[in-house]
Amino acid sequence: MTPVNNAPRQLLRRLHSIMAGAGSAEHRLTEVVRLVASNMIAEVCSVYFMRGGEILELFATEGLKEDAVHKTRLRVGEGLVGHIAATALPLNLSNAQKHPKFVYRAETGEEIYHSLMGVPILRSGKVVGVLVIQNKTQRHYMQEEKESLQTVAMVLAELVASGDLLDPQEQQEATLERAATSRFEGMVIAEGMAEGVAVFHEPKIEVVKHLTDNIPLEKSRLGAALKSLQNQIEDMMSAEDMRHQGEHREILDVYMLFAKDKGWRSKIENIIDTGLTAEAAVEKVQLNNRARMLQMDDPYMRERLSDLDDLANRLNRHLMGLVKTAASEDLPDKFILVAQNMGPADLLDYDRDKLCGVVLQNGSQTAHVSIVARALGIPMVGQMGDMILTVADGERVIINGVDGVVYFSPPQEILQSYRENIKSRNVLMAEYEALRDKPTITLDGIEVELLVNAGLSIDMDGLKRSGASGVGLFRTEFQFMVSESLPRVGPQAEFYRDMLDAAEGKPLVFRTLDIGGDKPVSFLKRDDEVNPALGWRAIRIAFDRPALLRYQVRALLKAAENRELNIMFPMISDVSEFKMAREILDKEVARQKKRKSPLPKKIRVGSMLEVPALIWQLDNLLPLLDFISVGSNDLMQFFFACDRENPKLAGRYDPVSPPALSMLKSIVDKCNEYDVPITLCGEMGGKPITALALLAIGFRRLSIAPAAVGPVKMMIRSLNLAEIEGYVTGLLSRSDHSLRELLTAFARDHGIKI
Repeated sequence: MTPVNNAPRQLLRRLHSIMAGAGSAEHRLTEVVRLVASNMIAEVCSVYFMRGGEILELFATEGLKEDAVHKTRLRVGEGLVGHIAATALPLNLSNAQKHPKFVYRAETGEEIYHSLMGVPILRSGKVVGVLVIQNKTQRHYMQEEKESLQTVAMVLAELVASGDLLDPQEQQEATLERAATSRFEGMVIAEGMAEGVAVFHEPKIEVVKHLTDNIPLEKSRLGAALKSLQNQIEDMMSAEDMRHQGEHREILDVYMLFAKDKGWRSKIENIIDTGLTAEAAVEKVQLNNRARMLQMDDPYMRERLSDLDDLANRLNRHLMGLVKTAASEDLPDKFILVAQNMGPADLLDYDRDKLCGVVLQNGSQTAHVSIVARALGIPMVGQMGDMILTVADGERVIINGVDGVVYFSPPQEILQSYRENIKSRNVLMAEYEALRDKPTITLDGIEVELLVNAGLSIDMDGLKRSGASGVGLFRTEFQFMVSESLPRVGPQAEFYRDMLDAAEGKPLVFRTLDIGGDKPVSFLKRDDEVNPALGWRAIRIAFDRPALLRYQVRALLKAAENRELNIMFPMISDVSEFKMAREILDKEVARQKKRKSPLPKKIRVGSMLEVPALIWQLDNLLPLLDFISVGSNDLMQFFFACDRENPKLAGRYDPVSPPALSMLKSIVDKCNEYDVPITLCGEMGGKPITALALLAIGFRRLSIAPAAVGPVKMMIRSLNLAEIEGYVTGLLSRSDHSLRELLTAFARDHGIKI
């Protein structure tokens, strides 16, 4: 049995005594910062709470000058405290004054303190404050200290919820007021247009009791709630429409896997041992998951977090006896769901004959709920911000999931116009559907191969719906990222075999693990890196931890018995790296032969081209492989030295520019010289105008999102390729920042459907 650390429990007991004691909220807050400073051997402990206008105000401190209380204020995003509030993530610095976000406030007297650790204070998923400790010496706070500080922050959120600390009226006035216009812009998550009345999705459960003296009771409650949750998922899986909707059942299979995961339950029970209630323990485990997964730069993997958020929220509903949702109530015949965020199972709760669209305060194109929305043809617009908090239940809503525009209570003329647009959109979608089984061939007879990208079993449904010719990129990371330990060969092989079965004989290319850096896994310890995208990741980890790649290759060989196996290695920067990876594969093949185990009938081996250095090694690389795939997302990021996740740089560098297209054309030309098949995988191939540019420089195989297949195929079938090839070749010597407008004009003049 693992020994229990009593220090966190002792801290919570004293914290419980303070919170339950007499005195004003400010008095209790002062006692809390003194307790934390003493318990964590910190010379400073400070608490900042959010005031109107997104201002963080110092409410209490132990160690800083007392005159600074209620005087020191920082905007969200300003200084280290503001940075923590803006990111909703912990910060741990041994020398805070060297951080670029550090700002000096003379009234605090904090210039003598160097190390700093801060955590956000969250209520219903929203930052309401920041808790900070500091020391004079330069030290890096331990993981246990960070978790203790997060626990205190959870308890402090109770002061905000109670209304004793901040005037509830002030909190209400601090929310963003609705502008006079009815039109708001967001981000397209699932394309489509819809009209309906607003219905609010049940908000996240708010934990109001964090501390307990009865640990056995809390563990018993947890066990009962987990069983109830599993029963609920089983009921959903047995529903009639679940049996006929394969993509839905796959999601619920994943949910059941999470709900029965012993590692998840063990983590929650360990937190309960420190003195937290079952609900608070669930919330804290999910806070830790969120902090870890939000550090990932890959949005596809990062947004798997939505599933875990949803599952944790569902478990807390069972703990609180609040299993009834808005989905089970009477709903209008046509409604638009409005939510902060939601998981895929939440979406499946609703009657899909009545649900017309979804508007999210947050949301992302790669979230699991987004994949389901696209699979079901439900328009979804996200990133709408706090303004959705002012929307009234039953208000008329129009979603333009093509341009990312949402109207609330639109004027009659706009309502009528969009009703006509919705009819036109339905006609266009029918045209895409009519193209599904038609050849992807240009007007002058050039055939183009359209494949899809995938990473979950649910994504394989997109292969069937789109009529694509195969899967050009299957990401294998997620199975590893949700596991507490290295997945064994058997379960890996079973999963890969299921994916090959789902492909129904169409080619499927597996990319080996691209973990590390921005995609941490629980079973692999790693150091913090200044630039994880350029750090210890992908094939670099495989060479240092060869068992990871060996076991995965072994599972792939087993899964593809008597079938064709297409396998490629990510983040290859040097020819010698490809040779080393190929050698690991060859050793596993030899092992299978020695054991007289069945092998794939054919093995094709390729490489991702994501690192610009590899372009100048193609003469040596191409003779060694069977195919190559250009990873346009990473390649363009490295080519322009531009972080694609940085909103300040969004749109600044266009891949449809002469230098980028010239670079890509040189790769295509070299592959043609060696007769090596080349595919472009990534967002660049998924829009008709950028796909047009790629075809013009020689690409004949694109791997894109399933939803992009219809529009790109329509463009290809309206295109005379010889005309655009000559036109674009003449543009590559120009110094334009982007060729996008010129290509758009050409397409318009030549009847190309973009």
